[in-house]
Amino acid sequence: MRVIVVEDQALLRDGLVRLFTDKNHDVVGSLGDTSGLDELVTASEPDLVVLDLRMPPTFTDEGATAARRLKADLPHLGILLLSQHVDRSSVLDLVAKPGFGYLLKDRVFEVDEFIDAAERVAAGGSALDPKVVSALIATQEEGPLARLSTRELDVLQLMAEGLTNNGIANRLFLSARTVEAHVGHLMTKLDITDSDERHRRVLAVLSYLRETR
Repeated sequence: MRVIVVEDQALLRDGLVRLFTDKNHDVVGSLGDTSGLDELVTASEPDLVVLDLRMPPTFTDEGATAARRLKADLPHLGILLLSQHVDRSSVLDLVAKPGFGYLLKDRVFEVDEFIDAAERVAAGGSALDPKVVSALIATQEEGPLARLSTRELDVLQLMAEGLTNNGIANRLFLSARTVEAHVGHLMTKLDITDSDERHRRVLAVLSYLRETR
């Protein structure tokens, strides 16, 4: 996996570079802000760009803005945003795109889980921080999600984190067949019938986020 790291905090940037390198991934560039990022992506052709959400000069949403620009030009490029705090409004429109993740920075210290999430995003999957998902659940309002059972909401929450059916089964101590049935039921209740399984899961997560913002 070829990776670019964009993070203004030098210690964290160096730590991320070392982390990916130690896991036998190729870090093809690192930056302290988004200036020059487009040119670096063009020159190095990475599989994944890891971006801090807030960077110079305004420390607001520079990372999310760069992510949107990169996704518009390179839809299949993996983008993993990192943030100190939950900021749902900056990422809602990105969640529907393949190869997108949003993790809180403290997840970096859970090295194996972080690398697994990064690899999943680079491969076109998704990864949302459990704390982000929990915050979304806490603000849930009436809507399509009200049709789901408690267990179906549990399954959808883990889908939002990016877990596969087998991963969900292991987390909830269920059989893979039972999880598959729950996924089918919640897709039907959310009226998501697209034939592409990965796209269906993204649509379900997007519906989840829209109803819980």
